[in-house]
Amino acid sequence: MTTTLRIASAQLNPTVGDVAGNLELVREYRRMAGDAGADLVIFPELMLIGYPPEDLVLKPAAVRACAEALEALAGDPGPAILVGVPWDDDGKLRNAVALIDAGKVQALRFKRELPNYAVFDEKRVFESGPLPEPVDWRGVKLGLPICEDIWFEHAPRALAEKGAELFISINGSPWRRTIEADRKRAFSRWGDLKIPLIFVNQVGGQDELVFDGASFSWDAAGKEVQRLKGFATDLSIADWEKGEDGWVCKHAERADVVGGLDADWQAMRLALADYVDKNGFPGVVLGMSGGIDSAISAAIATDALGPDRVWAVMMPSKYTSQDSLDDAKACAEALGVRYDIIDVEPAIAAFGGMLAPVFEGRDADATEENIQSRVRGVTLMALSNKFGPMVLSTGNKSEMAVGYATLYGDMNGGYNALKDVYKTEVYALARWRNDRNAPVGFGPAGEVIPERIITKAPSAELKPDQTDQDTLPDYDVLDAMLECLVEQEGDPNTLVAAGHDAATVARIENMLYRAEYKRRQAPPGVKIGPKNFGRDRRYPITNKFRASKTKL
Repeated sequence: MTTTLRIASAQLNPTVGDVAGNLELVREYRRMAGDAGADLVIFPELMLIGYPPEDLVLKPAAVRACAEALEALAGDPGPAILVGVPWDDDGKLRNAVALIDAGKVQALRFKRELPNYAVFDEKRVFESGPLPEPVDWRGVKLGLPICEDIWFEHAPRALAEKGAELFISINGSPWRRTIEADRKRAFSRWGDLKIPLIFVNQVGGQDELVFDGASFSWDAAGKEVQRLKGFATDLSIADWEKGEDGWVCKHAERADVVGGLDADWQAMRLALADYVDKNGFPGVVLGMSGGIDSAISAAIATDALGPDRVWAVMMPSKYTSQDSLDDAKACAEALGVRYDIIDVEPAIAAFGGMLAPVFEGRDADATEENIQSRVRGVTLMALSNKFGPMVLSTGNKSEMAVGYATLYGDMNGGYNALKDVYKTEVYALARWRNDRNAPVGFGPAGEVIPERIITKAPSAELKPDQTDQDTLPDYDVLDAMLECLVEQEGDPNTLVAAGHDAATVARIENMLYRAEYKRRQAPPGVKIGPKNFGRDRRYPITNKFRASKTKL
């Protein structure tokens, strides 16, 4: 019976659908772990197809390709491996973990708890497996719960009753700000079992999700004995030994926990980098207005991709202030990115002349403001089409919530790093980034966002002396309302009881619902908080319900 094990946790960044590429990643890290003397290498959930695969696994060809990749791994030399794979189980599609050793697939176990809430919809594509049984491997009874299985008691307790000595859980667990506390709280439900846990998670961006990695191991008492890096590919070796009281980790490394604004930034940086790289864009182009949102978007992009892959474009009109021109240039220079000025006033004037006959007798209003924004959107899309970079949209969550954005204008783009970040959080992130005295990713250290960009009143500069607060409450007030209405699905009356103006609350609630049609057409953006617009929050576009006005 084996009494010592050298176990490698391979925290990797697969690409959804790239079965051949993911297979090569597994092979590469299996070789590296083998060179380090590992007996077993653990890879993330659905590693061979990437997570989440969504409806891709409904294609039989994709599932067959993964089965062929698994067979190829079985034929390779090297240490034993645990790897996630979609599996056709006699006509039932399962989310599976395969144990490969000694030239063949020794065992398969299937995920029982299929998440079907928030960003998850696994019940749409997979069928739930039976309560799992341990796998007897080299005389050791391994419990192999898959991701959601350890968020509930059923699978761990069933495994413990049948003699599991060590839990090894492969995961595709997306990041959010509360994830560390959420995991600890959930896993404590079965902590009385006193069985060590090795938790191996995916890392990287996939559309609107980002995976933090942050894989770890706990001893039988629930004490952390190993931790992998946050938001980075990592391979970590741990030495385990079986004694009178079960399996004990004798040696492993522990990386620092990434939290707070650092985690927010790393999540946005990694998600953007993977979206651009995995989709084959050479870089990004964005409108640089001299305002806080475009400045911080440019900083995230620079940290994610490097300054040589970021193109900032100032598009002034007759309403653009000299301060904005100066601030945009200063920010671009601090970041070291390409910066160009394209005067859009001729195009705006052309639209004005073209529409003058049908607009005759009508006062100027938001129509003319939107034309300016759309001219800028067309300009950026032209640069994208001609030269290849993806347009990076720069609107924040506060604006997306209430529709303070122009369809086919500033909402143009392939991705939005700030989509789930409220305006007040944008300011906090700007301060945090300026305080970094070491490089963050590929960007420079130190102040990259000029102080005046942070301190001046925010403005779209679409008419004389315009500020955002001509239309919206102060952002600290607005964000407090949105926190209640969006993140908590709260009652507007709660806000009124807390001292907010009833008419303002009703107006913001109405703006929130009315802007749903815009959000459906907005580019994707990474999930940061508990409830993002998109996968998390699915409201009807046609919707007459208003809690602030409902009387039954």
